Amino acid sequence: MELENIVANTVLLKAREGGGGNRKGKSKKWKQMLQFPHISLCEELRQATEKDYSSLCERQPIGRLLFRQFCDTRPELRRCVKFLDGVAEYEVAPDEKRKECGQELIDAFFNPKSEDHVVEVDESTVARCEEGLRQEACKELFKDSTKSIHDFLSVAPFGDYLESMYYNRFLQWKWLERQPVTKNTFRQYRVLGKGGFGEVCACQVRATGKMYACKKLEKKRIKKRKGESMALNEKQILEKVNSRFVVSLAYAYETKDTLCLVLTLMNGGDLKFHIYHMGEAGFDERRAVFYSAEICCGLEDLHREQIVYRDLKPENILLDDYGHIRISDLGLAVHVPEGQTIRGRVGTVGYMAPEVVTNECYTFSPDWWALGCLLYEMIEGQSPFQQRKKKIKREEVERLVKEVHEEYSGKFSEEAKSLCKALLAKDPRERLGCQGDGGASEVKAHPIFHSINFKRLEAGMLPAPFIPDPQAIYCKDVLDIEQFSTVKGVELEPKDESFYSKVSTGSVSIPWQDEMIETECFSELNVFYPDGMVPPDLDWRGQPSPPPKQGLLQRLFGRQECCGNCSDSDDEPTRL
Repeated sequence: MELENIVANTVLLKAREGGGGNRKGKSKKWKQMLQFPHISLCEELRQATEKDYSSLCERQPIGRLLFRQFCDTRPELRRCVKFLDGVAEYEVAPDEKRKECGQELIDAFFNPKSEDHVVEVDESTVARCEEGLRQEACKELFKDSTKSIHDFLSVAPFGDYLESMYYNRFLQWKWLERQPVTKNTFRQYRVLGKGGFGEVCACQVRATGKMYACKKLEKKRIKKRKGESMALNEKQILEKVNSRFVVSLAYAYETKDTLCLVLTLMNGGDLKFHIYHMGEAGFDERRAVFYSAEICCGLEDLHREQIVYRDLKPENILLDDYGHIRISDLGLAVHVPEGQTIRGRVGTVGYMAPEVVTNECYTFSPDWWALGCLLYEMIEGQSPFQQRKKKIKREEVERLVKEVHEEYSGKFSEEAKSLCKALLAKDPRERLGCQGDGGASEVKAHPIFHSINFKRLEAGMLPAPFIPDPQAIYCKDVLDIEQFSTVKGVELEPKDESFYSKVSTGSVSIPWQDEMIETECFSELNVFYPDGMVPPDLDWRGQPSPPPKQGLLQRLFGRQECCGNCSDSDDEPTRL
């Protein structure tokens, strides 16, 4: 049986490494799977797409690249893009180099004699930037000038872009993005763990070679537990949030028996594993503070969308290949209407805030309490209100949470103790992160984070203190993961289809586009002729060519062309 685990791990590791060869895990037929339609087939999509500059040219990764390619054809627009890129570099520059970087920007783009002078920024805005740089090189120094550039680009240049072949190419990508997603879109690998309604396994997109985690929700198990609203809520929240510090939903599809959520694959294991199974329990303070800073950024992104997480604990914080964290398992997360409060005794015992335990109203305060619990546990190697492997009744843990103050050992510096105490204030009105509208900015301002440049952290530019072993599988052996029992006494009905259709909506736009860019599919396929000629698939004068007629022998014995969702068994991995 040990052999089965070794084979499963070997196959997964090979897939993670790209499977050998030059295709990096892509199917032999990947270019057929991602073949652009003729532009005439995208007309309905053109009519349905909202012509919003921010969405099409800033937020959507492929749209952003294509708009920039369009701008590169005009010198006056090329200067604007060059300026925006310079501001982006300025904002993530190390603190000691930011002033020098800011002066270079002003000299290059605000000097009328410079060849890159941007006339779209008025003199008063330029004067404010120059004065601001003399006083303090703050990260928001060029905020107003950046807005001026975007205001300019969003009018006439954006209108011209919508009439260009670059926007037509964007529509072709959107057409591919909206193609049906089925189980045959992926290769399936070993089970990684268990979710509430089914297994979680590794999977790989055939067309791109990108690895993901597939969270399977068994239809009968959902129905038996009446978990439809919980499953749909998690899917909708994952779809809404786009954060470097929260797992992303890339695809949602269904099979006969399951609903499948395809999520960011985190190969480095969870924090619970690293706290308790990698030597002495706990982390050194530098590592704990780094993770706390990234979790703070993830909570900030959730709260910005009016979402309270409510289940922050070590096993829900996952590490990626490079040692950075993401928040996972948003089954208990909920949207908080603007200006309102909610209530609900949900969460994990020992991490639930006093106001949750007493069933009082709250907004985002439980998340900051749980961050305090997690920071304490990372440093101490033990939860503040319960001991590992020692059974304490729920009522007693809740009494400790409400009434008893945590104790601090010599492992805590004064700054770490100060932050934990501020986050673990019993009264949410006195808790750090909950005083006024400060939220995450209050927490980030704590002295313990003084050495962290949050702009660089949010851009993924700071190295993590620990990098997982790329040859390790940070999860239980296949045979140690307890299997789900068969659900009995439940039958699926036609009326359930309405719920299934709300969950299985196919590709999620931003993660899908990121995947195309990261796996180099975009750079390989997004080809234009150097002389500005329109490629045949973008030429309105031509129509899509009909498929060539096949002879009788070809029709009888020839292999059918791949539609993009069929199996390519000739490069199929071992299945287990």
